[in-house]
Amino acid sequence: MRRAEVKRETKETQVELSINLDGSGRYSVETDIPFLTHMVELFSRHSSFDVELKAEGDVEVDHHHLIEDVGIVLGEGIRRALGEKRGINRYGFFTLPMDETLISSAVDLSGRPFFVYRGFPEFKTLMGIEFDLFREFWKSFTNSLMCNLHITCHYGLNLHHMAEGTFKCVARALKMAVSLTNNDSVPSTKGVL
Repeated sequence: MRRAEVKRETKETQVELSINLDGSGRYSVETDIPFLTHMVELFSRHSSFDVELKAEGDVEVDHHHLIEDVGIVLGEGIRRALGEKRGINRYGFFTLPMDETLISSAVDLSGRPFFVYRGFPEFKTLMGIEFDLFREFWKSFTNSLMCNLHITCHYGLNLHHMAEGTFKCVARALKMAVSLTNNDSVPSTKGVL
């Protein structure tokens, strides 16, 4: 089983994660931001990763610290659980409709972080959260996982649909990328990812 545990403590946040990439999408998620809790639950269900997450932070100051640190820890957990990345697909992609919104994501578990985030609105709030903080979540996630991640919102009107569609879509792309093939080698001509 490809599993990992990660603990991150700073003066601003305390985040603990247990993740199993070969799970069935079971989750137990508690954060100080209910909407973030819901997004991580969706991520777990649609990736089929079992996720246990507890995250506390200085949300009375700002949502930024906790949202960013949850992204860091989730990415690190997946990276650790993947180990040498032997036998994985490496690449994954998905396009997800959610009512009036259409989201696409593509991931390469390359070991080289690069992040592209296009088509999302700026300077909006959702449930009291600056919507741009979800860009910060995925950027931190990308850097910590050391992957190449592209996320595009082709169109949409409802911010909730955009955020939820993104978490589901990236989860589905990752489910494909981490899935095992019949070949036990590292999927790279370099021999390492």
